[in-house]
Amino acid sequence: MADPLWTSEEIARATGGSGGGGFSATGVSIDSRAIEPGDLFVALAGVRDGHEFVAGAMQLGASGALVSRDVAAPFVKVSDTLVGLEQLGVAARERAPQVRRGAVTGSVGKTSVTQAVMAGLSRAGRAHSSVKSYNNHIGVPLTLARMARDTERAVFEIGMNHADEIRPLARMVRPHAVVVTTVGPVHTENFPDGEAGVARAKAEIFEGLEPGGVAILNADNQWFGLLKDAARSVGATVRTFGTGEDCDARLTGFQVPGPHAVVGARLHGRTLEFPILQTGGHWGLNSMAVLLMLEALDVSLDDGLAALGAFEPLAGRGAETRVRVAGGDVTLIDESYNANPISMASAIATLGARRGAGRRIVALTDMLELGPEAQAFHAGLAASLEAASIDLVFCAGPLMKSLWDALPPTRRGGYAETAADLAPRLAEVVKAGDLVMVKGSNGSKAGLVAQALIAHGAAQDASGEAR
Repeated sequence: MADPLWTSEEIARATGGSGGGGFSATGVSIDSRAIEPGDLFVALAGVRDGHEFVAGAMQLGASGALVSRDVAAPFVKVSDTLVGLEQLGVAARERAPQVRRGAVTGSVGKTSVTQAVMAGLSRAGRAHSSVKSYNNHIGVPLTLARMARDTERAVFEIGMNHADEIRPLARMVRPHAVVVTTVGPVHTENFPDGEAGVARAKAEIFEGLEPGGVAILNADNQWFGLLKDAARSVGATVRTFGTGEDCDARLTGFQVPGPHAVVGARLHGRTLEFPILQTGGHWGLNSMAVLLMLEALDVSLDDGLAALGAFEPLAGRGAETRVRVAGGDVTLIDESYNANPISMASAIATLGARRGAGRRIVALTDMLELGPEAQAFHAGLAASLEAASIDLVFCAGPLMKSLWDALPPTRRGGYAETAADLAPRLAEVVKAGDLVMVKGSNGSKAGLVAQALIAHGAAQDASGEAR
C-alpha cells in the first residue's frame, strides 16, 4: 500500500496544530462538494465558514479536517486554517528537496503554458502541477500541499490582480525556473501606472527563485527590459524566447495548413519544425516558452516536442467543436474562458488566417478590469477585425457596445446587453461551413454563448433537422 500523502501527526508538526483523533490523508481539498475518499478537508473561512461543511465532507469520505475549532470528526486544530494550509504547502516542498520546480506567470497564457509544461514533465518522470487555474493565495499553497513526497518535477501557476500578491507565493514555491509569458493591459484598473505596474508585479516572481535559478522571458514584449533587469538583480540566469535573432528559443514560423499547426523554430541555434494540436497564433511563442522551461527542469527535447505534439487545447482556451446545423457543421472555436486586449487581438488574427468556404464569425463579450481605458480598448478591436477580414461580429455587454458602434454596418451581426441574450441571435445566423469563435472575460459570461450554440446543435441533431 502506498504511503499516505499526510498523517495527522505530520499535519500537526507542519502547522503547530493539535490533534483530535489520528488519521491518514491521501489528498487535500478545500471544497466539501469535491471530496475524494481519504482527503484532508481544509475548513477555510469564506462567504460561508468552512466548518459548516465538515460533516458533509466526512460523509463523502474525508479522513479528517484541518480546523480552527473542535468538530465532530478527526481533526488537526490550528488558529487560522489558511495559514495552516500555507504551512502544509511549505512542509510539502521542504520534505521533497529533490523536486525541480517551475513557476509560470504572465498576463496571457499562464494556464495553457503550465499544463503544456506538465505534459512534458509527465513524460520525464513523477510530476505534479496546478489544476484548473489554481494560481492565487489559496490555489498555490493547496497545490503545494497536494505534492507527493516522491515527486521529481513540478510546475505551478502564479497569478495576481494587485501588487504584492505574487511575491509571497513565489517565495512559497521557491522555483528553480520561472516563465513570464508576456505583460499587457490586464488588471490595469488596479494599477495607477497601468502596464508598468503590472510588469513590476509580474517581476515579483523572481524574488522566489532558488539561487542560480532561470528566468525565461518574452523578448518581444515591451517590458522585457524591466523584467530582465529585475531578474538579473536577484542573480537569475535569463533565457529568452521571441522572434528576434538573439533569442535562445526563436520562433521562425507558424503555419496552419489544416486543423493543426506547424511551428518553425531555432532552439540555441538548432533548427526545429514540429506539429502541435493548437491553431492559435499565440501558441508559436507559447511553444518556445514551454521548451525553455522543460529544458530548465531537466526534460529532454524529445520529450518536450512529443508533449507539445500531443497537447490538446484546454476547454475555453481554443478547444474546437463541430456543431450540427442545417446542411452540415459549424466549427466552434471556444475561447470563452478569458479575454484581454492582447489575447483578443491574437485570437482574431488567428481566426482571420483560417481559410474555408464558410464565413468567419466572432461573438465577443466584455473584457473586464481594464480601468478608464476600457471603452477605447474595446473600440480598438475594430481595426483587428478589419485586418483579419472577419465577416460578422456579434457583441454582448456595455463595454462591447463601444466596439459595436465602431463597426461598419456590413460587419454587424448582432448586439445584446448580455451574453445570455446574444446566444440565440448567434444560433439563428450561423450556417454550415462557418467558423465561429466565442471570446470574452469569464465574468462577462462568454461561455454561455458557446454552450448555447452547442446546445442548439444538439437539439437540431436530435430532431433530425440537421441531418
